[in-house]
Amino acid sequence: MTDRGLVVPFPPPPREIRRALEQLRQAEDAGLEPAGLRLLDRPWDPATCSAHLRTRLWPWLDDVAAWLNHSYAWQTTQAIPSCWPAHPHLAHELAVLACLRATAADAAAPHALEEWHRYALPAFHARLAERLGIGCPPGRHTDWPARSWAAEYNNPQATAARQRLFDGDLNATSTGHTPEAAGGQ
Repeated sequence: MTDRGLVVPFPPPPREIRRALEQLRQAEDAGLEPAGLRLLDRPWDPATCSAHLRTRLWPWLDDVAAWLNHSYAWQTTQAIPSCWPAHPHLAHELAVLACLRATAADAAAPHALEEWHRYALPAFHARLAERLGIGCPPGRHTDWPARSWAAEYNNPQATAARQRLFDGDLNATSTGHTPEAAGGQ
């Protein structure tokens, strides 16, 4: 990103992203049922987007991250690391923040942009600092510290143990008995 004066303009969403946002706005205005909305690409939720849209979304989000770093990251805990795509929470959060900013910029009055500055951006920075801190300094990606916890959560034994607890609760509820406290207490 090159300096172009006192402020750098927000990276405009690619045509396909703008089209998706407009289709969603029109669907909402028309009262489309929530089930129908799931059929449309939602750029703020990358997992819902087609591969075609994601090919436009990722480069745009990368530009938005660079713009945020240039325009708003005064403290290191506010800087989005270059390895942000390796952090799923950042990919999710950045997509929402970018779409909110693009939508606010299209408003006819400044209120939406003021709300973005007052609520969305500070909340993003707070979550970024809480979840990442300075965990990925320039050039040194830090792998997911909770990886072992997630692996244990997903192992077949832990999954089966949770299912037994769920089944026991449902069985007790259907027979009118209250489930016993976990651990036999």
